[in-house]
Order: sequence, then C-alpha cells, then structure tokens
Amino acid sequence: MTTAKRIALFNAKGGCGKTTLAWNLAMGLSKRGATLLLDADPQGSLGYWADWAAEADGHALSVQNWSEQSAGQSDDFAYWVIDCPPSLESAETQEVLAMADWILLPVLPSPLDLWASQRSVEVISALHAGKSARNAAFVLNQVESHSALSRAAESAVQAMGLNVLPVQVARRAIYRNAAIEGKSVYQMGKRATAAVQEFEGIIEEILK
Repeated sequence: MTTAKRIALFNAKGGCGKTTLAWNLAMGLSKRGATLLLDADPQGSLGYWADWAAEADGHALSVQNWSEQSAGQSDDFAYWVIDCPPSLESAETQEVLAMADWILLPVLPSPLDLWASQRSVEVISALHAGKSARNAAFVLNQVESHSALSRAAESAVQAMGLNVLPVQVARRAIYRNAAIEGKSVYQMGKRATAAVQEFEGIIEEILK
C-alpha cells in the first residue's frame, strides 16, 4: 500500500503567495506521479483557478475541495498538495498541519510579513511537540535579488527557529501571466525556464 507524501502550504499572514506556490508545485509533482491538489481555504481560489485552467486535463493532477477528500485517497495518489486557510484557529488548518509530511511557509521579504509569520512558527512547533519531527521550512517568495530588503529578510527568517529552503522564488511577471492564462509556469515555454527551475529545486528538497 502506497501512502501519499502530503505537503501543506501555510501561513497565517495572507497575501504571501500560498495559492500560486501550491498550484505550480502540484503541477511539477504531477509530472512525477499522480497528484491531488486540495483547497482547504474557504476563499476557494484554487478551485476557481482549476475551473479556468484547461491544462489540468491530460495531466496526473486532480483538484478538489478539502471537504471532498476521503480517507482512502492516499492509495490513489503519490502526492497531496494542500492550500491551507490563512487562519491559525480554523479546524481545517489544525487538521492539515497535524497530518502533513511537509509544511512550507511562504513569506514575503517585508518586515510586516516576517513579524506575522512568527506566530505561524510557534503554532507549528506547539502542534508537533512530543511527536516525531516533521519537515517544515520557510520559502522566501517574490524575492528581488538586488534588494537589500530581500537579503535582510533571508537573515531574519533564519533566526526564527525554522529551516529556510535554499531555493527562493523570485519576483517574476511570468507567475502573474501564467495565472491570467489559467496555467502553471510549466506550460509557459522558454520564457518560464527560470521559474520552472525554482520549482524543480523546491521539489528536489521535498523529495530528498
């Protein structure tokens, strides 16, 4: 019996790019095995994106609402990617974080986002206290390589008691363009080469 690797995208600070990362991560994983993309956020952004995206057809990717998933689905998929609500108190958040094999916390390189993310780190640490360690890490998102603020943010998150993925997601127009077209960066051709490499790097870290 195969158990799916379950990856949660979570941060209590909204607007950090969770949904964009979840969508592109799931599309990259679907090239490796059957992938279930679960939308646990009541806003339902992933569901709207999936409805817009004809690209899901023909790929090993299924998009569902969290409330629709069933206990036996782990047997059907190699990977789950779950977009959590930006809420520490919601039952969906608590349930997802408790069962996830990997928790990725996207964070923008801004002081406000860094301060707000500290509470998320505390919740994850408390939830996993006394349990076997699970993998959890920050993903720096919308990074500008020549920005002093981005460089400072990298140092700041390293001091917050949670690992930081060595792969960063740069601020790129291609992510917005892909969303407008209902696509992932994997379907945007050569102009998305650098963006695809970023997600391939994240996937390699998760699958180590």
